[in-house]
Amino acid sequence: MRMATKLCLIFAAIVVAAIGADNTLGTWKLNVAKSKYTPAPMPVKSLTVTREAAEGGVKQTTTGERTDGTAINASYTAKYDGKDVQVTGNAPYDTIAVKQVNANTLTDERKKAGGPYKATGRTVISGGGKTMTTTAKGTNDQGKVFTQSFVFDKQ
Repeated sequence: MRMATKLCLIFAAIVVAAIGADNTLGTWKLNVAKSKYTPAPMPVKSLTVTREAAEGGVKQTTTGERTDGTAINASYTAKYDGKDVQVTGNAPYDTIAVKQVNANTLTDERKKAGGPYKATGRTVISGGGKTMTTTAKGTNDQGKVFTQSFVFDKQ
């Protein structure tokens, strides 16, 4: 094989590997002190997100506690194709659609059928893979406009 052909094949393999990468995978714990929610107060006391690779996407399990003492337990498995999938458990939304922008960035749309909840979100990995920030804005389950910036530390 000629050198140019070999280089093209190597480059193609690197691009395919980079596109398939997902730096959001792992277990993440909410850093409440660095997180923000408007309107106040912060609705959660603790939150742990576990993200595992699934065919063409991710399986996410979220556990924790709301500030009123209610347990949080929700999960979904989604491909990165932007199509709605069911969320099970007690999340304020019942569907989510996720798209992968790159290995460090995801976007999502969350909705509640028959309810006011609707939001768009963005997840970004930074700090050398040690920090995950999820920002969202929309209408909460009480019909009020909200914004959030949840900062998670990799476990």
